[in-house]
Amino acid sequence: MNLQSLFPVTLTSHWHDAQDSVLPVNLQSWLLDPNSLTARLKSHCQHFRVELLGQQVERCQSNEAVALIKPNEQVLVREVLLFCDDKPQVFARSLLPLSSLTGAEQALANLGTQSLGQVLFNSPSLERQAIEVAEFDQNSSVAQLAKDLALKVENNLWGRRSIFVLENKPLMVAEVFLPEAFAYQPNTNLACKNG
Repeated sequence: MNLQSLFPVTLTSHWHDAQDSVLPVNLQSWLLDPNSLTARLKSHCQHFRVELLGQQVERCQSNEAVALIKPNEQVLVREVLLFCDDKPQVFARSLLPLSSLTGAEQALANLGTQSLGQVLFNSPSLERQAIEVAEFDQNSSVAQLAKDLALKVENNLWGRRSIFVLENKPLMVAEVFLPEAFAYQPNTNLACKNG
């Protein structure tokens, strides 16, 4: 299958502050982990890779706008799949305002199959704002993506998003765990230390 034909998947949902949400216990350590998801996935597999579904410049939709990224602002939308040992684990959608893609951050527009998370977490200036979470039902675009990837969607999918600020330039990254992701498997979770 030509995965690029699935772009753009988009993520329409109601995002909630993770601190105000009742989360499945087995997912908490994945959804609330403030560290690099790329690094965590790599620790669970032999071979990690990023598949670029596509990227394009468009106006930020009002349902994706946040305090630092305004409705109708020009953003570069980037959608990827993260694979561990050739199993799709995560669908990620990033919004990079064109106003943030200046100076050294221009390189973020040309990552190809390089992990955005890996680049972000290597930056000493990186600040991560609050994590928001959302649940995606079987009729959602990301559930349809999972079905297109020949994954069995038996339960709702969970995702998280947050704003990252790099050199005072905001960008948003949303990540949804696909049906067979480690996040849903109890033996890959560590106890959540948030009390």
